[in-house]
Amino acid sequence: MIRLADPWWLLLAGVGVLAAVLWSVRRLWQRYPFPVRVARTGRGGLAVGATVMAGLLAAAALLPLAVASARPQEVLSREIEHATGIDIVVALDVSGSMAALDFKPSDRLSVAKQVISDFLARRPEDRMGLVVFAGAAVTLCPLTLDHDVARTLLHRVKLGALPDGTAIGMGLGTAVNRLRHSKAHSKIIVLVTDGANNAGELDPMGAAELARDQGIKVYTVLVGRGGTVPIPLHYRDPRTGRVMTQIRQMRVDVNPELLASIARLTGGTAFRARDSQALQRVFDQIDKMEKTKFSSVKLVRYRERFEPWALAALVLALAGVALEAVAGRSPW
Repeated sequence: MIRLADPWWLLLAGVGVLAAVLWSVRRLWQRYPFPVRVARTGRGGLAVGATVMAGLLAAAALLPLAVASARPQEVLSREIEHATGIDIVVALDVSGSMAALDFKPSDRLSVAKQVISDFLARRPEDRMGLVVFAGAAVTLCPLTLDHDVARTLLHRVKLGALPDGTAIGMGLGTAVNRLRHSKAHSKIIVLVTDGANNAGELDPMGAAELARDQGIKVYTVLVGRGGTVPIPLHYRDPRTGRVMTQIRQMRVDVNPELLASIARLTGGTAFRARDSQALQRVFDQIDKMEKTKFSSVKLVRYRERFEPWALAALVLALAGVALEAVAGRSPW
């Protein structure tokens, strides 16, 4: 695409046309003898002589000069897309009950880790953080745009690294602390747990109030069903020293009312996922509810294209001067 930066210079082309007309008329009316022999075509008419042509070339030079002065420019533009990202911290329960085998094809924790990893991969413009909690809570990964690192750390999470228990308040409070200094336009926590609060020094509703005061929205996800579930227990055989695994039916208490209250207080939503497919649908829904905002900025650059026109004007002007020099000594 070509544009003219100073189009008013095109008026100079009109001056060139007017000069060419006046020059031709003037030479036809003159009665001076020409140094170059001319032929008469009729009464009062003269063939265009060399000096006439020289003047016309000089006048014609004003046309490309006008275009060059108007500064033709090639428009080079491209769209630059800016993302207004969301800061998200996932607080994941890693208590012993997350080893329950009611989530196919694996246990609750393995399925949750894979679903959360896929969730991170779908949001490349957002900063992500990870907190894990059981009887205590720790930050696994601070807010980062390096999702490869976050997913690597997530896949390394194992049961038994923290004291047993389910400290929902501690997990939520640690996640709030990760977002406390965030400048993002939207801050959310996805709290994933399969039990009721039974450990920790921070009350879950107190942590929810901290989140609300910081403008943080909390989505709670209750994983699995309460009651009796199959959980593998590992023990060492006293005779052989080998680590053995035994599946036992154990009771897991849940508190969906608490999670619903946390979500309601902070403006989030409470979800419940009783199997792996439901958990995937929950994170798909959260992904749709919290959309990253994109804005496009058009970057426009210009490349000057006056050179060919300026060169044409110079050639025409020099041709006119050269022709007049060869033509002779007649007055202009």
